[in-house]
Amino acid sequence: MATVPLRRPFFRGERRLRIALVGLPAAGKSTIFRAVESTCVRPGRAAGSGAYDECDVDIGFDEARVARLPSLRALREHRPDVIVQVLDATALERHLEFTLELLQLGRPLVLAMNRMDEAREKGLHIGIRVLARRLGVPVVPTIGNMGYGIRELFAAAADAARRGVSPLPIAPRSAAILAETATRPGGVRERHDWRYWLDELFLSPRWGLLGSIAVFAAVLFVVFDVSVRIDALTAARLVEWVSAWQPETTPGVVGRAVADGLVGLIAIVVPYMVPLVLLLIVLEQTGIMARIAFAVDRVFHRLGLHGGVALPLLLGLGCNVPALSAVGASTRGAERTIASLLITFVPCSARSAIILALAGKYLGVWGVMAVFAVAAAVIAAMGQILRHRFAGAAAGQIQEIPPYAAPRWRALGRETWLRTRDILTIVTPLLVAGSVVLALLSHWGGDRWINMALLPITQWWLGLPMVLGVPLLFGILRKELSLVMIYQALGGFAVDAYLSPTQMFTFLVFLTLYVPCISTFAVMMRTVGRRQALASVSLSVAVALAVSGALRFALQAAQSLGA
Repeated sequence: MATVPLRRPFFRGERRLRIALVGLPAAGKSTIFRAVESTCVRPGRAAGSGAYDECDVDIGFDEARVARLPSLRALREHRPDVIVQVLDATALERHLEFTLELLQLGRPLVLAMNRMDEAREKGLHIGIRVLARRLGVPVVPTIGNMGYGIRELFAAAADAARRGVSPLPIAPRSAAILAETATRPGGVRERHDWRYWLDELFLSPRWGLLGSIAVFAAVLFVVFDVSVRIDALTAARLVEWVSAWQPETTPGVVGRAVADGLVGLIAIVVPYMVPLVLLLIVLEQTGIMARIAFAVDRVFHRLGLHGGVALPLLLGLGCNVPALSAVGASTRGAERTIASLLITFVPCSARSAIILALAGKYLGVWGVMAVFAVAAAVIAAMGQILRHRFAGAAAGQIQEIPPYAAPRWRALGRETWLRTRDILTIVTPLLVAGSVVLALLSHWGGDRWINMALLPITQWWLGLPMVLGVPLLFGILRKELSLVMIYQALGGFAVDAYLSPTQMFTFLVFLTLYVPCISTFAVMMRTVGRRQALASVSLSVAVALAVSGALRFALQAAQSLGA
């Protein structure tokens, strides 16, 4: 078993590290501060030196308070444990003059050699090691607006504070000599390969968010196209074969129910769930998922979350259970509560499979996109509400940008199995048992009483056939049950023969938003406690009823006006 050496002492609690972030205008100080800032930045004001911003940041096992200071005077009043100066690598001499002033303060100092990509574009080669040796301080190359070097920069700051060694002052007039020594003009310009263009798409401030949205859209379109083809080769043929069996005896009904459950399982897992999970794991292994997390960090701050939570939310597209586990391991406090509640609204692969199976088949690609758009809008709105409900600043997180890597096929297969194995061990028995129970209820007439009890919800509010009450109720066990039970309740696999497009859309929105499943609820109790888990169930049911009902009446009104 591998071990990781821990560097002591830890900076935590009252002993948290105080880091001052300084730099001349246009060096990229604000860009680096935004890359690590928490969800709530606290403004401050030093006497006679202007306003500044500060926030808490987690640096591995250490905690730090990072202040973005406007001037040298503010720095003297702030008295930090370590100073981080951001330099512009394309105008090194001017910034080194400020560095020499900082050396006079006698505090640990770390330099962030920022805008290294622009320096390379201009044919400048910066000798990082030469400069570090001449100044006697750590120098870390960074590209702040793309997240490169940020983690290494703050790790170096913590190490510098831990060592407590202050650099020796250097003659003030030596900035030009230092810049000339460290800079070698006429360096070979790097050729722009595919890595460069992918970083431009995912990490640049201009295109990062659009690139992330494009990835999500591509995943949906690829899964949609591939899934329809796989469905036609597998589940569709099985459905046709099973539909010819119309038993009337109780043993025959049970046998048909078992067959329906297994066919429904194949119809969900093989065409829809496995391709979706595979694509999400490929995005993780290639390093694209980490870049998406960096790109959406600023957007997530508006929800009271960090971009690092993007990965658990995207994991939720596969299954809410591992997503909640990831949130429990990587967050705490208000951020954990908010992220856990929002994850329950993320369409997992089971719900996505039902959306793709029904909307994809009968409503088309725009119907699929509309259901996911509603879910995204609900997550954004609930994020704003929960952010104010659980007010509190979560510490900033430093996003790591890993190198691009090819998918490891053995690891890909193993991880896909780990994320889908519950289908065989948990879901299959529940699917078959639920299918049998529903078939027997229908055979003996017991489902009518359950459907009557749910009539105010299904028929009066949602405008659905009364027979869909039982499938909605049993969906609490596993969402996969709902699709199988729809077929059972409607008496056939041709759903469009029984539901109008408006009814189908209303049903899918409600199914997407209300209580995910009992296993998700169990993990949520372990993550945020019983009280918050129960509150999550009540919240999801209320939101699902409100949104789906409102959409149903809005669509009906639009149809009436169109007619």
